[in-house]
Amino acid sequence: MFGEDYACAVARIRVLETGLLNQAAIEQLLACQDEAQCLQLLTEKGWGNGDPAAGADAILSREREKIWEIMDSLVADRSVFSVLSYQDLFHNLKAAVKASILDGAAPNIFFGDCVIDGEDMVKFLKDKEYDRFPENMREAAREAYETFLHTRDGQLADIIVDRAALDAVKVAGESSKEEIIRQYAESTVAVADIRIAVRACKTGKSSDFMKKAMAECDTLDKERLLHAAVSGMDQIMSYLAETKYGDGAQALAESPSAFERWCDNQIIETIRPQLYNSFSLGPLVAYVLARENEIKTVRIILTGKRSGLPEEFIRERAREMYV
Repeated sequence: MFGEDYACAVARIRVLETGLLNQAAIEQLLACQDEAQCLQLLTEKGWGNGDPAAGADAILSREREKIWEIMDSLVADRSVFSVLSYQDLFHNLKAAVKASILDGAAPNIFFGDCVIDGEDMVKFLKDKEYDRFPENMREAAREAYETFLHTRDGQLADIIVDRAALDAVKVAGESSKEEIIRQYAESTVAVADIRIAVRACKTGKSSDFMKKAMAECDTLDKERLLHAAVSGMDQIMSYLAETKYGDGAQALAESPSAFERWCDNQIIETIRPQLYNSFSLGPLVAYVLARENEIKTVRIILTGKRSGLPEEFIRERAREMYV
């Protein structure tokens, strides 16, 4: 699909966008007395299969399924969205590494609808059939498996896979002809590097740790960010203030939850111009990311209501909506 070939698909997306949750809908959810009332409201808005008694997990899972049912009806080849699935795909690799070595691994640890099933990953790892993985996962699969097998250091194995995921996202962005994919990839890698720097600073991780964890990106100087993280949080904020991510410094100064919210909101800021684009893949990608964002926000709200947390506490963690 090229140019005007996307027009019909985008027209369908414009109709679907009217059903996205806006800030008013989020306020309604925040005002609900408990989780049950939230689920009832979501069901009235068409979420799930019409039965609030199905529970939060079933309703949210159904909403994720709907995203890809819609995309499958609009495009012939879902691979144009493949970079958007990397987070789930590489998560499954991390889970598979542990499940392939530890007995009694927890159930339901894999995301579905990925190019490789999680249980298949476990089998490939046990049999050391690394060539059965996509090329951008093979070396990470081998290294993470061998590392965890010999050290039982789950964090180190996770770092190996997470770095491979960021590298894969960057390569996908660089090789894509679609501007939205390039922008998504750059924002994803940059925000991940900032998160790594902040968390490493808080936990006193070494510069070697950060070198292994951070990926290269165009909108940040990895070495400057790394050195800032070693020097302290003030230096991270000072460096970010010099970049396009200056608002992140303000969020860091406000609170940890404000910073996490800012990180997630960067993707929404990246995709929002697609509301006015009619002749490319952009609006379709933006719709997928917008739906993922609202599902994440609804999960935050439902979890908060279930735990009896104050409304303001939950509000501080709710993400910005696309519409």
